[in-house]
This record gives sequence, C-alpha cells and structure tokens, in this order.
Amino acid sequence: MTALLRQVELWRTNGLLGQLVRFAISGGIATLLYAAVYSPLAGFAITSEQVANICGYLVAVVSGYVLHSTWSFRGHGAAATQTSWRFFLVSLVSYAMNAFWVWLLTDDAILAGPWWWPLIPVLFVTPLVTFALNRVWVFG
Repeated sequence: MTALLRQVELWRTNGLLGQLVRFAISGGIATLLYAAVYSPLAGFAITSEQVANICGYLVAVVSGYVLHSTWSFRGHGAAATQTSWRFFLVSLVSYAMNAFWVWLLTDDAILAGPWWWPLIPVLFVTPLVTFALNRVWVFG
C-alpha cells in the first residue's frame, strides 16, 4: 500500500495525475459524444455499424482535439503546430481500433453480436491507448 501511495504522490508532483484526471473528463466527453452519434445510427439501423462508427469518430476527433489541446494537456510542452498533425494520426489509430471493435463484435462481422457490443472496448480500451500516445508523443 505504501508503494502505491508513493507512486500516486510521484504522479501528482510530475503532473501525470492531473493530466490523467483531465484526460478522463475530456476524453469521457468526447467518447460520450461518439456514443451519442454511433448509438442511434447503429441501434435504429439508420446505417451500418461501420458508417455509424465513422460519424461518431468525426464528432469525437474534433471535440477531443479542442478539449485535449486546451485543457487535458495544457502546458505539457509541445507547440500547437506540432500537436495538430500528431493528434490527427493518433485519432486515426483510435478510429482504426474502434473500427476493429465494430468489425469484430457486430452482427455483420466475426462474433455477430448486437450493435452495442463495440461500445465496451470503445469506452474502456481505446481511451487507455490514446492517453498514452497523446501524453508521450502528441503533447509530450
């Protein structure tokens, strides 16, 4: 337990804990916006799950860049000219991951599950990967 408390204190002093909390909030907002776009499109079969994924991605990437660049990673070190193209590349990684989840888990794909199955890894796996990439490479 003492080692865990020391680690949390180290994260607090080097700014990682604050960034992680801000990323969780702003990333959560972007992810909820993704889900708000994806869910009705896929759930009501307005379009295919993959097209719904693209629509959700477009909303999430714009809102995510604004939130992360102005709040989550503010003052972390990288200039805006450097972060914008890197953020876009990381957003393509997140899009590819989410497209993979949709392909793997939905009814037109491998596991033939319902439209909402991809939301589970979209909410819990993709954000961890994008946090690491944003912290180290985009805004680092």
